[in-house]
Amino acid sequence: METGGMKGRRKEIVRDELHAILCQGFGVDKIHSEYGMTELFSQAYSKGDGIFKTPPWMKVLIRDTEDPMTILKPGKTGGVNIVDLANLNSISFIATQDLGRETGRDEFEILGRFDHSDIRGCNLMVV
Repeated sequence: METGGMKGRRKEIVRDELHAILCQGFGVDKIHSEYGMTELFSQAYSKGDGIFKTPPWMKVLIRDTEDPMTILKPGKTGGVNIVDLANLNSISFIATQDLGRETGRDEFEILGRFDHSDIRGCNLMVV
């Protein structure tokens, strides 16, 4: 299960290259992926094709990179917003610095990050 980039700890490589290395190393045909973050309650998963599927209570919206109030139609590339209704008494909403596109009902693809965005990851937290 691949869970994201190198978080600035190693040379960043594209997901396809990473998956090819992992497939060869483990002798498998596909590597599954998880997309989530500590600020959310839920995760989306890919079965190795780069398309992430969300649970019914999690919604991904793609926003215009120039106008964050404009939500784009499926197939268009923009910033990834996530609404997570997993908790009964609160809503998690996050406007990420990830670039992506909606590919179908409850499905999306991550294409990269905004230029000059912060490196993120729970393994970078300092105690």
